[in-house]
Amino acid sequence: MSVEDLKKMLSKVASQNINVSVSQEMTREAGSLVTRKIWLPKVLYDFLPYFYLTAGFAAFFATLYISNWFWVLPHYLLFSAGCLHLGFMVYRRRRIGRSNKTQQQD
Repeated sequence: MSVEDLKKMLSKVASQNINVSVSQEMTREAGSLVTRKIWLPKVLYDFLPYFYLTAGFAAFFATLYISNWFWVLPHYLLFSAGCLHLGFMVYRRRRIGRSNKTQQQD
């Protein structure tokens, strides 16, 4: 590729107008999709930390039985650590929130 070809490519790109509002709108929609509140049924909401803990322990104990696929072990360990951390944090925050509500009521 010569320098003149590069100049032609750059001049073609620079001459095109980019509609910034479209990209800003896409960013705003993607952000609202990620940060949107999700309402779960109460049974599912109450069961969520136990699901995370169960999935974390299951993934951790699955690493004990994987012998031939060594490349999968770090993924299982990372997933189990993430699930266990998330499960303990959700459980702890809910427990602290419940104890604060009962102290305020008394």
